[in-house]
Amino acid sequence: MTTQLAGHLLVDCLIAQGVTHAFGVPGESYLAVLDGLHARQGQIEFITCRQEGGAAFMAEAHGKLTGRPGVCMVTRGPGATNASIGVHTAFQDSTPMVLLVGDVASDCRDREAFQEVDYASFFGPSTKGFAKRVERIDDADRIPEYVARAFATAVNGRPGPVVLVLPEDMLTQMTGAQPLPRVEAVQAWSDPGSVRTLREMLLQSQRPFVIAGGGGWTPQSAQALQRFAENWKLPVGNAFRFQDTFDNHHPQYAGDVGIGLNPKLAARIKASDLIIAIGPRLGEMTTGNYTLLEAPRPRQKLVHIHSSAEELNRVYQADLAINATMNAAARSLEVLTAPAELPWEAWTASANNDYLANLQTQEGQKLPGDIDMAAIVGLLQKHLPQDAVLTNGAGNFASWVHRFFKHHGLVKGNKTQLAPTVGAMGYGVPAGIAANIVSGRTAFTIAGDGDFLMNGQELATAVQHGAKSIIVLLNNGMYGTIRMHQEKTYPQHVSGSRLNNPDFAALARAYGYAGVRITRTAEFEAELLAALARKEGTVIEVTLDPEVITTRGTLSSITQAALTQSLQKS
Repeated sequence: MTTQLAGHLLVDCLIAQGVTHAFGVPGESYLAVLDGLHARQGQIEFITCRQEGGAAFMAEAHGKLTGRPGVCMVTRGPGATNASIGVHTAFQDSTPMVLLVGDVASDCRDREAFQEVDYASFFGPSTKGFAKRVERIDDADRIPEYVARAFATAVNGRPGPVVLVLPEDMLTQMTGAQPLPRVEAVQAWSDPGSVRTLREMLLQSQRPFVIAGGGGWTPQSAQALQRFAENWKLPVGNAFRFQDTFDNHHPQYAGDVGIGLNPKLAARIKASDLIIAIGPRLGEMTTGNYTLLEAPRPRQKLVHIHSSAEELNRVYQADLAINATMNAAARSLEVLTAPAELPWEAWTASANNDYLANLQTQEGQKLPGDIDMAAIVGLLQKHLPQDAVLTNGAGNFASWVHRFFKHHGLVKGNKTQLAPTVGAMGYGVPAGIAANIVSGRTAFTIAGDGDFLMNGQELATAVQHGAKSIIVLLNNGMYGTIRMHQEKTYPQHVSGSRLNNPDFAALARAYGYAGVRITRTAEFEAELLAALARKEGTVIEVTLDPEVITTRGTLSSITQAALTQSLQKS
């Protein structure tokens, strides 16, 4: 029987699962795995990152983009804790991911050895944990079993992250075990009786509304969703940061249901008599802090379709709960026969009209400064390829693309939005780099100054691995979202939100990217076209007036409103 190092077997098991890229920071606790990667060059590529948080975000972005678990490799203790932000993002965003952690040797365990951590306690799983499964492999012969189970757990039900802990001495054992075959997600089909009930609820409705999003969507399921919506002439909104689930150019699209929600869309959801939620968890951001749909029992009738039985009726008591994966659910719905006439056609047309009107700035509205962000997003829409991947981290800066950019998305065959529903800063830069590495498509990132400095070091990773992304960095000299909330709650009491920033264009050039700075809208188009044309990545720093705090108003207006409210209360 041929034997090999356990670390080499682990790499073979990843290849058997279809893994082409692993993102990580090397560590001495998993040298045998790194040696296995060296021996299998050309089959799997290790992307050497500069910080484990960036590596974990890249793996999470890979999972979002492909639907297969993104793989992250880190060393014990600090490496694993740094990577935890990506694991938490994968959990809340329902993204398949596998984190491999090199660990202390077995004979050192439970002695608080160097960098030792109890990973089961740290990552979960529990009712409030943020990994679906945490397991330690002590027997090299069982590596295939554990890896196959990790991938099955990551892709089945509600997709999410799995953590595998790899003792250093286990990885150097010799083993004759062989990889198990590739695991595929199991489709959970809708109960036919429930689908008939859904049809009856539609026939009794006057103002239905569909909210689509969450993990597990494919081009095929998005296309089936579109056919269902067209058959029944339903208005469709996409859940928070899943704006590519339904084509934004479609005449039945109603807008994104998330932060900075169009007030008319918020009123429409509240006025609806039937909400059909297909895929989203219906978390805080999608439900407007649980006000658009009141918890635990919404005023609207609620049909909730989700891939995890545990998620159904956990927060919201639905009138009809259907446990189904997105492929199965959408295909069950697309064959439902609709009557020739439906009473809500005008309702649907009005929803789309409200969305289109929201793409325009208010008449007479001129935000301070020489940068018109709505116009800049319009240039992105004009020049970025239709299949470009747009990424962002967390901050008010993201609201510009969320409001004004229109995704064709999955219905055209490609996922085009990578954004953290968990609200993690620093996601956009590594996600964009990973998207370009994995897909070869144009990767565009919008970042804030505070957000960029969370993981800007990964530009070095991009340059090392021949990746290219285009980053528009909005520099307003502060943590803008926090400042906005400060002015709402403690007006004129600025604390901790100011930033003293570096020369971002020079910093980009130091990493090997092109770096430019613009101060006027008229300068942007030429720089975007140059960025698209050049071989290396580009950072376009945009100096933004600090007053331009949201797509709808200024910092001063927020402060004044808060002061007026305070005076009225006193």
